[in-house]
Amino acid sequence: MDDRVTPDAAGAVCGPDGCEVPATPTAGAVLPDLAPLRPAARIDIVSDAICPWCWVGKRNMEAAMDILGREDGERFEVHWRPFQLNPDMPKEGVERAAYRAAKFGSIEKSRQLDAQLAANGAKSGLTFRHDLMLRTPNTVDAHRLIQLAGEEGGPALQNDVVEGLFRGYFQEGRDVGDRAVLAEIAGAAGMDATAVANHLASDAGEAQVVGEDAGFRQMGLSGVPTFALAGHVLFSGAMPPENMADALRRALGILREKGLIAA
Repeated sequence: MDDRVTPDAAGAVCGPDGCEVPATPTAGAVLPDLAPLRPAARIDIVSDAICPWCWVGKRNMEAAMDILGREDGERFEVHWRPFQLNPDMPKEGVERAAYRAAKFGSIEKSRQLDAQLAANGAKSGLTFRHDLMLRTPNTVDAHRLIQLAGEEGGPALQNDVVEGLFRGYFQEGRDVGDRAVLAEIAGAAGMDATAVANHLASDAGEAQVVGEDAGFRQMGLSGVPTFALAGHVLFSGAMPPENMADALRRALGILREKGLIAA
């Protein structure tokens, strides 16, 4: 995913040092009269289970795909890829308030950032309950669960598990670094909770998750969510749905003209 089709696209993004909300996202040019009912195009979303803008970005991308589906007959298949905002986080996680105070200089600054995020999340119909979030977890096991969901049930099941993780952490204050919690979230999405618990009790998939995360860093990715179409990076950040739709339109046209995706 090293071919940047729309390098000027911008939006809210989370990185190791925190999250930022650019004032004015840049939209791509609109390509009219795309032919309807093409084969589904693959979108990869590089994300972390505790990245607030990744949940906003998920919701905005869903709205963007709906726009293109209604207007142009486009269909998409979404795959989730692992990135750790805190790759050095202890396995057991840490107490969130103290960790955030140390990271941002004070608990007051942390609360200001939480309030800003909650206000922006509400614009996408999401409720963030930072008062319920007591721990900042290690997310390797959450990514292993996402990976397993994709292997067992494909993009639809994987998407349901990702939604469950975001909702569990940001809205319900659940510790998504706890394997028992992860098994419950998997069960609610339709997976076999016992089988998931057994999977997480092993080291299956861990090396793949850690290696993929490291690979994204080596290619220069430092913030999420990051979105790619047919393996080509489009943009990072939770842009508004209309801007995402514009960027996708332009990228689809470019990649089809080059013969990189089906016309």
